[in-house]
Amino acid sequence: MIDFLIKSTFCLSIFIGFYHLMLEREKMHQFNRFFLLSTIVISLVIPFITFEIIEIIPVVENIQSINLNSTPIIFNENSVKENVIPLQETINYKPYILWGIYWLVTLVLIVRFIINCLKLILKSNSNPTVKFKNSKLVLVDEKIIPHTFLNFIYINFDDYNNRNIEDELYTHELVHVTQKHSLDILFIELLKVIFWFNPIFIFYKKAIQLNHEFLADEEIVKTYNNVPFYQNLLLQKNSNIQTIYLASNLNYLVTKKRLIMMTKSTSEKIATIKKLAIVPILSGLIYFFCIEIVAQEKVDTVKTDTKNSKITDKDKIRDRYYSGVYVNLIDEKNNRKEVILYEDLSLEDRRKYLDFVPEMMIEKETPEPLFEKMKSKNMAVWINGKVKTKEEIKKYKRTDFSYYTYSFVHKNARSKRFPQKYQYTLYTKQYFDENLKNSHIHFKGDTIKIGYINYKTAINKYITQKTKADTLVWYSKDKDGYNIYVNDHKRKKIIVIDAGHGGEDYGAKINDEIESKIVESISKKIKLLNVKDEIEIVLLREDDSYIGLNERLKTINKINPDLLISLHINSSNIAEKNGIQAYVSKDNIYYEESLESANSLIDKISNEKLKKGEVNNANFFIIKNSNCPALTLEIGYLSNNNDREYVTSEKGKNEIANRIYEVIKQF
Repeated sequence: MIDFLIKSTFCLSIFIGFYHLMLEREKMHQFNRFFLLSTIVISLVIPFITFEIIEIIPVVENIQSINLNSTPIIFNENSVKENVIPLQETINYKPYILWGIYWLVTLVLIVRFIINCLKLILKSNSNPTVKFKNSKLVLVDEKIIPHTFLNFIYINFDDYNNRNIEDELYTHELVHVTQKHSLDILFIELLKVIFWFNPIFIFYKKAIQLNHEFLADEEIVKTYNNVPFYQNLLLQKNSNIQTIYLASNLNYLVTKKRLIMMTKSTSEKIATIKKLAIVPILSGLIYFFCIEIVAQEKVDTVKTDTKNSKITDKDKIRDRYYSGVYVNLIDEKNNRKEVILYEDLSLEDRRKYLDFVPEMMIEKETPEPLFEKMKSKNMAVWINGKVKTKEEIKKYKRTDFSYYTYSFVHKNARSKRFPQKYQYTLYTKQYFDENLKNSHIHFKGDTIKIGYINYKTAINKYITQKTKADTLVWYSKDKDGYNIYVNDHKRKKIIVIDAGHGGEDYGAKINDEIESKIVESISKKIKLLNVKDEIEIVLLREDDSYIGLNERLKTINKINPDLLISLHINSSNIAEKNGIQAYVSKDNIYYEESLESANSLIDKISNEKLKKGEVNNANFFIIKNSNCPALTLEIGYLSNNNDREYVTSEKGKNEIANRIYEVIKQF
């Protein structure tokens, strides 16, 4: 129990501190409401969550022989009994007293909470009511200012009849009803009853109530657009009238904070940064309170290798590199096939099957004369593992690369496709940092497949059927030089179509026409048109489901397509705006290819129904961070009558899908 209270209180303190420092003064009240409520739940749940990480500690068991000639120790039963000290059992009454006090105070507070709820409900039932929109006005005789509980708004009878209550005040209280602010108050009050000894919930209640007022004020400012009048009205109504318990009160904390907030604005960029700042805090709390490292002893049976059993520096490096990795071993010669943890292999097997350990790769600049030659001559050049022509290499700068390698190819190993003496591989900065920089520290995967097989088995069973690589090079043990396999088959072009939005994220919406549905329909038509074996079209979204941006990007980069087309439909407050537009990102390393594809699509799709627009630069998350040529295509304006009529008709969708597919075929 103590552990729960310490952990939950610490989490609550961190979250409420972050709220006051970073979020309270920003105009993003709906998010703040969600933050305050969700962090209470998270703080109460975190102490009950545990993620176990098993850390295997290798233990060498030393078995010592028993000396049978040693003198035994003899226990005298009588002497033991004589030294027994009788213990008197005592009862600790302190826990019972503390629990008794807790339940007594809790019971009093529960009764108080129920009585206050009943008072408000009885007041609603015993006074005349008037239906007002989605609420009920309760007309009471007491001289009060308007306040809200559930869907009841309590106002003075005379003020209502004499029309002394301004429209702004009705709307203010109606916001509390519509957004169900009373439920938040009831929730925090129940927690205060249970955790009455913890003052942190008092701060949470104040923050929640003040945010409720921010939300109501924001709605008034939007609706009436007269900030000075509304501020003066609040100051006039603010009096010494007692605040009603459990209710949303109009005069709650009419302070400098509320008056300032009405005229304040928060940029979207700052709001996003502050929202994202929550992630490391939450991650840190989960790490410190939820992750438990469990040490598990593993007794290793050490086989004495009479042949060179001394552990070398290379053995130590290999052990670190492959630690925790499963080895899928296929040894055709010795008829051995098994999946085994690296640590369970004998030293002899480790040296035999896993002799290779990569060395540390340090950034190596491509020489300028060599790079210029690559742009002008037909050389065998790979960039990040993909073959590139001199025309494609021209789109890069020499400074785009952090590392390069080259190898000499013997005459008997050259092919028609790659007849050159030397082959070069360049790695971009991003690829180097993500895949090569720390590649010497630990094996990237959880399983490594090792095959001791003959040449024919390798080519027929494992290489030609499964690999997408252009060229494979392998070394034969105890032989000079290397073998080479060149895949002359044409690789499929992979095109990803990302239909924007989905689920409850409709995108643009005019009447019953929804952007997410229209682009989903067009993307399906594009895929149905594809009958070519050399083209594969992948739809990120094949139904009306919502996929987050991070998940979309992760899927795209995992597929590693040749082109990404993100389909959207535009909308504007200006009904005359129309036509097709496209967006590419200059921060994408495939900017030139993206721009070329975007121009081709606009040229092809635009017609008398869809006006030809421009290709603009935009750092949209998906097209900026995709590791492939990527563009966003806005197919007309849903807010324009002519565009809407065209893109929502079956004929229009079919024409658009056909023209996009024509560009894909030529890509």
